[in-house]
Amino acid sequence: MIRIHHLNNSRSQRVLWLLEELEIDYEIVFYQRDKQTRLAPPELKAVHPLGKSPVLEDGDVTVAESGAIVDYLVRTYGKGAFGPAADEAGYTSYNEWLHYAEGSAALPLILALYVGRLGEAGAPLQPRIRGEIANNLAYMASALGERPFFVGDHLTGADIMLSFVLEASNLSGALEHFPNLKAYLARLQARDAYKRAIEKGGPYQLGA
Repeated sequence: MIRIHHLNNSRSQRVLWLLEELEIDYEIVFYQRDKQTRLAPPELKAVHPLGKSPVLEDGDVTVAESGAIVDYLVRTYGKGAFGPAADEAGYTSYNEWLHYAEGSAALPLILALYVGRLGEAGAPLQPRIRGEIANNLAYMASALGERPFFVGDHLTGADIMLSFVLEASNLSGALEHFPNLKAYLARLQARDAYKRAIEKGGPYQLGA
C-alpha cells in the first residue's frame, strides 16, 4: 500500500488530494509542525535527509518533492486521466505547468513568507516581492482565461500542483485582482476528492 508522510499545513495536502482523485488506497503517517517555530519535526529526517514533507513510499519506490510525487502518481496510477502521455498533444504544456508551480511561481511566495518575518528589516524588499507575485498571477490569469483547467478540459496533475500557489496567494487577498483565478480555485476546492483529502489530512490552514 502507498504510504504518504504528511506534514500539517503543507504542500503534502495536494498529494492527498491527488490520491483521493485516483481512488486508490493509501496510508497517512502524520507529522505536526512545531507550534513556535512552524518547522517540521526532527522525526521527518528519519524519512528523508532534508526532513521535509511530502515523501511517498510505494513498495520499493520512495519519492520526495511534491512535483515528482504528482508526476509519479499520474504516470503510475492515472491511466491517462490526469495528464497526457509524453507522446500526446498537450504534454509539453502540462509538463511546463507542473514544474512552474514549484519553480517560478512558488519562489516569491516563499520569499514573502520569510521576509515578512523580518518586520521592518525586510520592508525594502516587499515591493519587489509583491510585484513578482502579481506578475506571476497575471501570467496565470491570462493563460487560464475562461477555460475550466490549465491543460485540456479536465483536471490534471498541473492543476493540483498550481492549487497550492493560488491558496497561498489568496491568503493576502492577491486573488481579488484576478477573478478568474479566484473562481478557478473555488472550483478546485469544491471537488469531492479535495474535501475528502482535507477530512483525512486534518485542518488545512496555510499561514496559521
